Amino acid sequence: MIDLMKDLNEPQREAVTTIEGPVMVIAGAGSGKTRALTYRVAYMIQEGIDPFSIMALTFTNKAAREMKERIMQLVNASDARNVWMGTFHSIFARILRIEAEKIGFTANFSIYDTDDSKALITQILKDLSLDTKVYPAKQVLSRISAAKSSLYSPEDYANDPEIQETDRKSNKPLIAQLFKLYNERLHRANAMDFDDILYFTNVLLRDNPDVLYKYQNHFKFILVDEYQDTNFAQYLIVKRIAALFENLCVVGDDAQSIYAFRGANIQNILNFKNDYPDYKLIRLEQNYRSTQNIVNASNAVIAHNKDQIKKKVWSDKEKGELIGLLHANSDTEEGTMVANSIFQYKMNRHLPNKSFAILYRTNAQSRSMEEALRKQNIPYKIYGGLSFYDRKEIKDLLAYFRVVINPEDEQALLRIINYPARGIGKTSIERMMVVANEHRTSIWKCMESNVFPQDFNMGTVNKFRDFMVMIKSFQSLQAKMNAFELAKHITNTIGLIKVLKEDDSPEGVSRVENVEELLNAIMEFSDRQVDETTGETARVDLVQFMEDVALLTDSEMKKDDPNEDHVSLMTIHSAKGLEFPYVYVVGMEENLFPGILSLSTREELEEERRLFYVAITRAMTKLTLSYAEMRYRYGNLTLSERSRFVDEIDPSLIEQTQKASFRGTSSMGGRPFGRFSEHGFRNLPNTPSPKPTVSQPASQSAAPQQNLEPSNPDLLQEGMRVMHAKFGAGTVLSIEGAGANKKASVHFDTAGVKMLMLKFARLAIIK
Repeated sequence: MIDLMKDLNEPQREAVTTIEGPVMVIAGAGSGKTRALTYRVAYMIQEGIDPFSIMALTFTNKAAREMKERIMQLVNASDARNVWMGTFHSIFARILRIEAEKIGFTANFSIYDTDDSKALITQILKDLSLDTKVYPAKQVLSRISAAKSSLYSPEDYANDPEIQETDRKSNKPLIAQLFKLYNERLHRANAMDFDDILYFTNVLLRDNPDVLYKYQNHFKFILVDEYQDTNFAQYLIVKRIAALFENLCVVGDDAQSIYAFRGANIQNILNFKNDYPDYKLIRLEQNYRSTQNIVNASNAVIAHNKDQIKKKVWSDKEKGELIGLLHANSDTEEGTMVANSIFQYKMNRHLPNKSFAILYRTNAQSRSMEEALRKQNIPYKIYGGLSFYDRKEIKDLLAYFRVVINPEDEQALLRIINYPARGIGKTSIERMMVVANEHRTSIWKCMESNVFPQDFNMGTVNKFRDFMVMIKSFQSLQAKMNAFELAKHITNTIGLIKVLKEDDSPEGVSRVENVEELLNAIMEFSDRQVDETTGETARVDLVQFMEDVALLTDSEMKKDDPNEDHVSLMTIHSAKGLEFPYVYVVGMEENLFPGILSLSTREELEEERRLFYVAITRAMTKLTLSYAEMRYRYGNLTLSERSRFVDEIDPSLIEQTQKASFRGTSSMGGRPFGRFSEHGFRNLPNTPSPKPTVSQPASQSAAPQQNLEPSNPDLLQEGMRVMHAKFGAGTVLSIEGAGANKKASVHFDTAGVKMLMLKFARLAIIK
C-alpha cells in the first residue's frame, strides 16, 4: 500500500484525511489542489469506503480523466474506475438516462449544442414570421438559458411580472412564447440542451422523493472541484443529494471566481459556512508555481476585494524577477514591444516559444500581437477559435451518428437528409416540417407512418423512404459493430469522403483529413475504455462516444501536439488552470481592464479584479504587464489611462521602466525593433543598450514657439522638425493613418515620444 502522506504538506494532509462531515478546502493558485483531491479519493478507498459511493464532480472531462488516472496509480485500478467521477453534465446525464422515463424522455435522448439550439430557435422564428433583427436567435437563447439556469420553467417565466416587464421594455414581449415552443420542440425531438441536463436533474430529484432517496444513499461521499464556479442549479443538486449524510467536500478558490457571465455564483462558496455551520475550513496557501514577487503581487491585488475568504498565499521559491511594465504610445507599439521582449528573452535565455503566453481581456486585442509576432517570425497559436468539433464536415458526420442513435433528433436530421445530395429539395423538406408540426410529431415519425404531403409524387416519397431505410440499416448494425466499425461503415456508405475529395484545394484536403481524424478519435476513445472487472479493453458503442463528444467543454475541443513550439495567445478566461514560465498581460487600461461595462457595481469590479488575479497567477518565472496611451476601439482612436489594477501592486515589486522613446536595432541579424522601452532589454545578458537615433543641435531644440503658424498635416514627413505648443520642439518619427485618423509619432526633445492626432496637434514645421 502506497504511503499517501509522504508527498503532502500539513494542510494537504488535513484536506485528504478529513473525510466525514462538510469540508471546504480553499486552495490558492498553484497550491497543489489537484493532488489533494486525487489523494483524498485514494485515501478514502484505502480506508475501505466503497468507491461506488463516491461522486467527484469536475468542470472538464480532461480534469476528471487526469484525476482518475492519478488515482489508478495510487490504489487498485478497478476500484478507481468504480468512482463516479466526471463533469456535472456527464454525471447528471448518466443519471438522467437511467431515470429518463420519469421525466418524459427516452434513454437515447440527444444533447443539443449551441448551434443546434440557435438553429431550432431560428426555425421557430421563421414559423412565427418574427423579425430576426428584433429577436436575434443568440439573444433569445441567452435569455432562455439564463432562465433555465435559475430553474425557471416556461410557465414560471411567463408568470413572472418582473421578467415580463423587462422583456416588454426591451421590445421582446414574445420571449415567453418562444421559450415554450422551444421546449416543446426539444421534447418532440427527444432532445435536451446543455442547460436542460441540470434543469431536469433538479426536476427529477424534486418531484421524485424515491429517486432522491436512492441517490442520497448511493452517493454517501461527494467531492466538488472548482466550487466557486458552480451556478444555482448545480448548487441545489449537490445540496439535495448531500443532505442525508452531509459528507460533502468542496474545493475551490473564491479569488478565482470569474464566470459570473456563465451563471457562476460566488455566493455559493462564500455562504458554505451558512449552509453547513459545523463545517471544517482548510486553507492550502503554499504556492508551488510562482516566484515570491509574483505571489506577493497577486496578494496585493486581491486584497482590495471586500467579498472574499481571507488567506495568505506564500511561496518558498526564490524572490525572482520584478514585474515588468511596458508603456506604449499605441496598441500597435504595444504589440511591437511585447514581441521584441519575447524575442530578446528567447535569444538570451535560449527559451522555446512555448515558454511564453500573451493574455488579454478581449479577443479583439490579439490583432496587434499577431502582427508583431509575425514580423519577428515568432510562431504563435490563438486559443478560443473554431474548434475541431465545430467544423462543418465534422458536424455533418456527427449528425449522421446522432440520427442513427435518435432518429427524432430533428436538427441533426435536417442537416443530413440531403447531404450528400440525394435529390430531396429544400421545398420538400419544408413541406415535411409543416406536416410534422400539424401532427405535433417529428419528421421521422411521419416517414415511419407513411404521412407525406398529399401532392408529393412517388419519386419524392421514395427519396425520403430511401433515406429512412439507410438510417435503419445503420441502426441494425449498432449491436453488431463497435463505435469505430460503425462510424467507418456510415462514413463509407454515405459517400462523404468522395464528396469532399471533389475539392482538391488545400481546404478540401484539410476537410478529408479532419474526417479521418474524427475516425481516429473514435478509435482512440474506444482504446481508452476498460472493462471494470477484467481490466481488458471494453467494447464501446457509438452512443458512448457521442455522449462524450456532446459534453465536451470549449477548452477540451482542441488537442495540442506536445511537440509544437509556439507562443500561446488567449483570453484570460481561457487561461484559467494553465501556467507558463513567461506571461504577458496586455491592455492594462481603464475601460478595457477593468472593462467599461464592469464599473457600475462593486460586485462587477471585484470580478474583474479576480480575473486579473487569475492572469497574474498563471506566471511561473516572469510576469510582464503592458498598456498603451492610445488604442483603436470600434474603429476610433481613443485615449487610454493606465488600469487601476496596476497601481494596486506594491511599486517595489514593479520594474520601473521608461516609456518608449527611441528606435533600436537588434545586434542579432539587424532585425528592426521599432520604438521600444528600455524594459525590453533590462536584466538580459549580452544585450547591447540601444541608443536614440535622433539627436538635434541645441539651437533647433530651443527654437522659439512664437510666430509659428500650424502647418497643413498633409505636408508633414518623417524626419521633419516640428513645434508643439505644449511639448516644444521635436522630430517626426513616423506617420500613419489617413484623413481624420491621421496621426504621428513625434520625439520631443524634452517630453519624449508622443503619439498625436494631427487634426488636434496643430504642429508647426520648423523652417
